[in-house]
Amino acid sequence: MSTDRDTAAGAAETAAEHATAGGPDTEAAAGPAPDTVEDADGPGTDAPEGEGGTAETAAAEGAVAETAAAEVSEAAAELAAQRELRERIEQRKAEKAGPIPAGTKLSGQAAHLLAAVRAVESGAPVDRSLLGPRASAAPERAQPSPRAAEPASAPSSAPQTVPAGAVSAVRTVLAEGGAPEALAGQVAAALGEQAGEVLREDPWQLLGVPGVRPEQADGFARALLGAACGPGDERRAAALVGWLLERAALQGHTALEAASVRDTLAEHAVPDPHEAVRHAIAEGAVLVFQEGAEDSFGGEFEDGFEDGPEAGAEDSEAAEGEEPADGTDTAEAGPPAPVLLGLDRYALAEESLADGLARLVKTGPDDSWDEAATAAPRAAAELIRAVAGHGLVLHTGGEAARAEPVAVAGAARALGVRAVVAVHSENGRDRLDASAEAVTVAGLLAGAEGPGRDADGMFALDLLVVLDAPQLDVETAAMIVESLPDGSRLVLSGDPGVLWSAGAGRVFGDLLAARVCPQLASRTPDPGPIGELVSGVGIGELHQVEAPGKEVVIVPVRDAGEAVHRAVQLVAESVPRAFGVDAGQTQVITVGHGGSAGTRALNTALKQRLNPGPGRFGGFDPGDRIAYVPSPGRTLQGAVVSADAEGLRLDCEGAEVVVPRDRVESAVRHGWALTAHQAAGMRWPAAVVVLPGDAARGLSRPWVYTAFSRGDRHLSVVHGVDQALPHAVSDVPSQERTTRLRPLIESLLAPAEQPG
Repeated sequence: MSTDRDTAAGAAETAAEHATAGGPDTEAAAGPAPDTVEDADGPGTDAPEGEGGTAETAAAEGAVAETAAAEVSEAAAELAAQRELRERIEQRKAEKAGPIPAGTKLSGQAAHLLAAVRAVESGAPVDRSLLGPRASAAPERAQPSPRAAEPASAPSSAPQTVPAGAVSAVRTVLAEGGAPEALAGQVAAALGEQAGEVLREDPWQLLGVPGVRPEQADGFARALLGAACGPGDERRAAALVGWLLERAALQGHTALEAASVRDTLAEHAVPDPHEAVRHAIAEGAVLVFQEGAEDSFGGEFEDGFEDGPEAGAEDSEAAEGEEPADGTDTAEAGPPAPVLLGLDRYALAEESLADGLARLVKTGPDDSWDEAATAAPRAAAELIRAVAGHGLVLHTGGEAARAEPVAVAGAARALGVRAVVAVHSENGRDRLDASAEAVTVAGLLAGAEGPGRDADGMFALDLLVVLDAPQLDVETAAMIVESLPDGSRLVLSGDPGVLWSAGAGRVFGDLLAARVCPQLASRTPDPGPIGELVSGVGIGELHQVEAPGKEVVIVPVRDAGEAVHRAVQLVAESVPRAFGVDAGQTQVITVGHGGSAGTRALNTALKQRLNPGPGRFGGFDPGDRIAYVPSPGRTLQGAVVSADAEGLRLDCEGAEVVVPRDRVESAVRHGWALTAHQAAGMRWPAAVVVLPGDAARGLSRPWVYTAFSRGDRHLSVVHGVDQALPHAVSDVPSQERTTRLRPLIESLLAPAEQPG
């Protein structure tokens, strides 16, 4: 077991890396970013050899036979409940077909459906009577211990407290299986109070802990179960399907094609990937969709998965040459939409978000804004008129264009309209004029900032302007839209050229592509040489720009060691001397956390130069610049103040934060150097972008656009990737993300309702 123990020992460090990664840091098609978990294992990691069969005993076979009928019945009932949910959504769409006047509230079946969706999203039990008689007839499935859930109102900044007894029980099971006992807290948080029993019964539940790889979970399972487990174990297959979808979410996908999942399961030595996917669906581990089909929940399970691929082929052959009953030309219809698999949390978030956005699109015009539009500057007047006439408006532009939606909020307040501006980070708020009265998205959702909520739980506002909209993941966007009262208006504003959200989804991009509401592109360019350089990158061209004031400097280097040395020199000496910008106002940006010039190597060198010390607080000293990740995809910058028995005390942009001792390793990094994904939505007076030779595969146009646009007054590029940089700008666009929001929102809105 020593080999398995050594293999599993890397899980603790990998999990810590995952927790502070801040999301995928590249959209390059050339390969995954060096700071993602996938660099360590890759999608093709096979299960250990020697487990080639599923040699079950006769008794086990008998048990399977006895429960087969019950499983089929339970799966059918689950599908019936899912179909009923879809029918209720369709009914709600019909009820909301007309314009929505201001001030109305949800009621009747629509309110019941929303309550059910919110209950599912928050992990609470669902009153099946809200879904209708057929759903109520479905037998109740034994519910697993709930995962640590975030409050419905806001992303959690700390993990849910788990009883010490549960952690102790998990620690015992981990020790028996040869896994690092340091994972006990994460396992208990993921699996709940009965985590020890759950893990002993199904060791592959260990894959639910971020950073744990399949081969590590396999070794753990062998140690606990011995010969009773193998590559074809149904528990292993279901856990692998969930793991694949969770890993896809780290890369921004909200779903994966079923064929891709089956192929990857085969690479992990699953004997029958087709049956494995069927089992995962039947167990409720994943949902199945086919956009455009009448019943996107479970369609392939009933048709393609029920009888296997051969049956589907026979059906296709039998149908060949037959004309459709409605007389449509099959040649014009095109290929069917791919069958997708998704986790319920993202599926429900996208369904709810699409429904809420459609509700906003149908909000009627308000003539009271005419006077404000007439008095506003031209750039803002056009946007004000769009907001007056529509409940949802998209606005695109760079840093300078942020003033336009802020002006709309100001005009609304002058009319007596309750208007709020929300930004991605404290850094984003600091870049606005104080009169903007901006809040952070996290603070708004938590109720710590902004107008609060009314008696119905809705935001007490009439207009919400969200800046940095590309940073909205699907779950955060769903919580925002669900909280907007009927008749309110939403403006989403941002730069479409930057990296998308660190979390799953591509909300702003999907809405731009769907064209279901007015879209206004700002005519206000970002000024100066940096603005000119970034504008060229946005259209796929890397220009040499005139920079008489050394606003843009290229520093060629030969290797990673020289790249680190020059980056430290720029931050500590050159930039302060030339621009009067101290080291605390200069941000270093690189491709990933790992590698010879990743954030770890750069932060080590920068700490040694700028704040040397023994690292007596878990590697940190007072005055160290840090990046704190309270939840995946959200990065707060600050400095270490002190440490005590409660944990590490930080000053995060003026707010005191105490990070418990057991979370410091996983949630706090040194922050002189960040990845581009962590830096998205923030800007500094100066930025130093480090591109060593091994960073070439992580580059893409959005990555370069994001990194180069983080400095207001100065940009230094430590350049060691030769022609890979212009190649990335011209030939490596953003990596596609598989999401369902665009087809969902398009299906909810008839073409006649879409603006021309």
